[in-house]
Amino acid sequence: MNPITIFVVMALILLGVFVGEFFGIVEGVLLGVAAVLVALSLKMANTWQKFVVLRAGKLQGVKGPGLFLIFPILDQVVAVIDERIQTTAFNAEQALTRDTVPVNVDAIIFWRVHDSRAAALEITDYRTAIERVAQTSLREMIGSSMLSDLLSDRRSADERLRTAIGAKTTAWGIAVISVEIRDVAIPGALQDAMSRQAQAEREKQARIILGSAEVAVAGQFVEAARAYAGQPGAMQLRAMNIIYETTKERGATILMPTAMVDSMNPAVALALAAEKPAIK
Repeated sequence: MNPITIFVVMALILLGVFVGEFFGIVEGVLLGVAAVLVALSLKMANTWQKFVVLRAGKLQGVKGPGLFLIFPILDQVVAVIDERIQTTAFNAEQALTRDTVPVNVDAIIFWRVHDSRAAALEITDYRTAIERVAQTSLREMIGSSMLSDLLSDRRSADERLRTAIGAKTTAWGIAVISVEIRDVAIPGALQDAMSRQAQAEREKQARIILGSAEVAVAGQFVEAARAYAGQPGAMQLRAMNIIYETTKERGATILMPTAMVDSMNPAVALALAAEKPAIK
């Protein structure tokens, strides 16, 4: 009973007591009967509620939100429907994927009632039905999916589930807003195998990259050799630059074959020797 009905009933009872004491018992009894009728007939639905009312066994209407009256005995409220968004958790244990891998999947569904009449009259218990349909649809989706797809593309699996469940619940006045897979658990032995496979794939990729780098470096060396073969002066400049880079730090000493020094331009070699007396 809602607060407004309680207040009106209590007011009528107190008024009946007062009237019966000062004006007559009949009037007091009438007010008491009025209080009972108000208690049975005055209803209030919150803004998110809908009351499904039958009159003599037939649908009289869907009431709410706000205050409304029904006829006692003749009318009956058979369902109070909450039209807010609801959540239902469900799972599938030891379900086999398309590649015959047993998995445990936990998911949650967000739904709401958009047709209160259908939810009350088309099915006995729509909450239990939603849970059962969600579990069945989840198992069907797992059975038609590869394990790799479940692990890597959950958004697609969520959308498939939402579509499948929504198609089954629309006739009950239920709208499926979204479905989210929370966890996909696989056997421990398979997890170890997948981890080793992933590590092997990473090592393979690393070796491929390293080999590609070696090929690229070798190609650059070939091009450099061709350039130096056609330009002996460039080779000398390169050799001098290597010597300079090697002896930049103080106290560095480098031993060079006499033939290598003779092959350089003497004037340049003398200048380099004057600048770097540590070279022998």
